[in-house]
Amino acid sequence: MNNKVLFVSGIDTDAGKTYATAFIALNLKAKGLKTITQKFIQTGCTDSSEDIEAHRRLTGSALLPEDTDGTTAPLIFTYPCSAQLAAAIDGRPIDLSLVDRSTEILANRYDRVLVEGAGGLMVPITDDFLAIDYISTRHLPVALVTNGRLGSINHTLLSLEALAARSIEMPLLIYNQYFDTDAKIAADTRAFLGRYIATHFPETEIVDMPPFDKWKY
Repeated sequence: MNNKVLFVSGIDTDAGKTYATAFIALNLKAKGLKTITQKFIQTGCTDSSEDIEAHRRLTGSALLPEDTDGTTAPLIFTYPCSAQLAAAIDGRPIDLSLVDRSTEILANRYDRVLVEGAGGLMVPITDDFLAIDYISTRHLPVALVTNGRLGSINHTLLSLEALAARSIEMPLLIYNQYFDTDAKIAADTRAFLGRYIATHFPETEIVDMPPFDKWKY
């Protein structure tokens, strides 16, 4: 199943994972691949996933049957925080088998499944299990979302080290241009990451994601 599923994570909570997930989905659909998105664990919501709703809006799609029956967002918690804390506040366990089952259902119906993570790679699911552990144990490849904000090089390299330490495949590094507010910092960050990826992760493709108003599909 892992050749059909891509986990979308980021260098921090607000790196732009939701937009990147929609962006990748549009690219895959343009190649003729039937694609759907899924939310790993949604916090800060009640009955539906705001990130799934954003995916549909950004890709110009109405909600799908898999959205309305909860398949694309099987775990939703009310408080906007880490999954571990949100589950504790709601008094409910995090049953990752629900995520597994949903991903399997979607992979059987679609050519590609994009699973948007919650926060960064090291977000705790429990005291002993992190988001990156889920990715590793399910043998999922990762699309990592980064940007040109001050400090992003450090966050990116730490994320790359964590992925490499667990031998997790990273076919895509998505550079989110939305945060390119300082031209000098952004240009230097993008150039550095290009050199670093070419040297240390030669099989990874860097994809520049423009702000949403410049998407062309």
